[in-house]
Order: sequence, then C-alpha cells, then structure tokens
Amino acid sequence: MSKYQTYLIFGAPGSGKGTQGRALGTVPGYYHCACGDVFRALDLRTPLGQKFLEYSSRGELVPDEITVQLWKIRIDQSVESHAFHPDHDFLVLDGIPRNVHQAQMLDDTVRVRRIFHLSCPDRAKLVERLKRRALRDNRFDDANEEVIRHRLETYDQESRPLLAYYGEDRIVHVDAMQSPVDVLGTIVQVLVDDRRNHFGEEGFSAVT
Repeated sequence: MSKYQTYLIFGAPGSGKGTQGRALGTVPGYYHCACGDVFRALDLRTPLGQKFLEYSSRGELVPDEITVQLWKIRIDQSVESHAFHPDHDFLVLDGIPRNVHQAQMLDDTVRVRRIFHLSCPDRAKLVERLKRRALRDNRFDDANEEVIRHRLETYDQESRPLLAYYGEDRIVHVDAMQSPVDVLGTIVQVLVDDRRNHFGEEGFSAVT
C-alpha cells in the first residue's frame, strides 16, 4: 500500500493546531483532517459509533484502536468522495496521532514529512488562552483552570513523546504565541521549501 505524504500540526491544547490546520486545508494541494472532525462526523447508529459513544459519554479517552479505525474509515471516505486526492494532495493532520502507539499504528498508512510543533513553554499563557477560548465558545466547563491544567499534564505524558518518536530532523519548532498569521507564514514557507527541494522541476506525486 502506498503511504500518504503527511504533515502533522502538533502542540499542546491551546497552541492553535486547529486554526493552522483549517487554514492549510484551504490551500489547493493540501487536505486537512482533524481528529475532532472525525468524531463529530461519526454516525452513532453504527456499531463503531456505539463503541465511541460508550467511552465519550463517560468522559473517557477513546481507545487507540477505535480512534485509528475511525480515522482510516474517514480517510477512505474522503478518497472515495474525491475530497482528498492522494495522488496530488498532501495530508495535513491535527489531533492524530495522539500518542506513540497511534503513530506506530499509522506507520503503514502515512509518511510523515514534517511535524510543525507549535511551541509555548509558558504554560500560564496557554491556560489564559484556553480560558478565553472556552468563554468565547460558551464551553464554561472547559474554562475551569483545574481541568485545563489536567489536559496539559495529559499532553506532556501522552502526546509530547511523539516528538522523540519522529526525531528532531523532521520537527519544525514554531512559536505558538505569535499571531496566527505569523505562525501560518512560518509553516507555509517551510512547505514551499520542502516541496521545491523534494520535487524540483519535475512535478510530483503525493504518494510514495
């Protein structure tokens, strides 16, 4: 099976992954798929949907096997509907893989070219950003500082090891506290250079 040429938007909660992923998804030649969108589009009447509901209704994380299976179904549907053209589109992911185990499960499906690490070492700023977002979106439970800090601790324990798994040579560290436009500008410049260096003047195929 050919692997999808993939870029990961990676970072702690509040770092702006969704904002950057959605922006890149509007650029021709890039298809954005967020894990949250996969869950929201799920048909809860199906057996897999029922399994998802079983965990989410208890406030528990969905097991890796179910998460990856749901993601693969969504990608297959995107190919079949011609929303994603793997022969000339790059895949942009955020929210998946969430941990090293998920990354290992996806190794036969995606070829990760770069990881854009939206970095914010100042956790106090992230906490404030998440509080503002929760209030803006009327998600008042998410504005609780204890809940926010628990989410950041979970990220440090489960997700951050992905950086070591993929290796420093593929990581692009981006200051997440810049304006969204400046963050996007940094990412786009790397994408342009990467595309030029890899494909040169001969065109390209986004699947290897």
